[in-house]
Amino acid sequence: MRFNLVIAAAVALGTMSASAWAEGDSAKGEKVFRKCKACHEVAKEKNKVGPHLVGIVGRQAASIEAYKYGKGITDAAEKIGEWDEAELIEYLADPKAYIGGKSKMTFKLRKENERKDVVAYLASLGK
Repeated sequence: MRFNLVIAAAVALGTMSASAWAEGDSAKGEKVFRKCKACHEVAKEKNKVGPHLVGIVGRQAASIEAYKYGKGITDAAEKIGEWDEAELIEYLADPKAYIGGKSKMTFKLRKENERKDVVAYLASLGK
């Protein structure tokens, strides 16, 4: 009960989002992210096969100038806006279906708990 009051107070004060507590486990997400490391960097702003993911939560979709995005994501970027946790969780389930077109991102995280964990990990890294 006391813990819930602390969370509610922190959310009311804007110091954390409710989704940060309601979603995944960042420690588990770091382990799941190993599947993504071949294509994405999180420690530095360096692109690989895919764009770096430094600061992805809250960043405008398809906005890294030094990365050549595919047509599908660039066409969908305005509709997506800034990535939030919920959108990333949905995107990771099936990137092609999410953007409604062709995607360079062919990997899917089918398990919802893994998607939530990875997004929690990415969000924990900040910018």
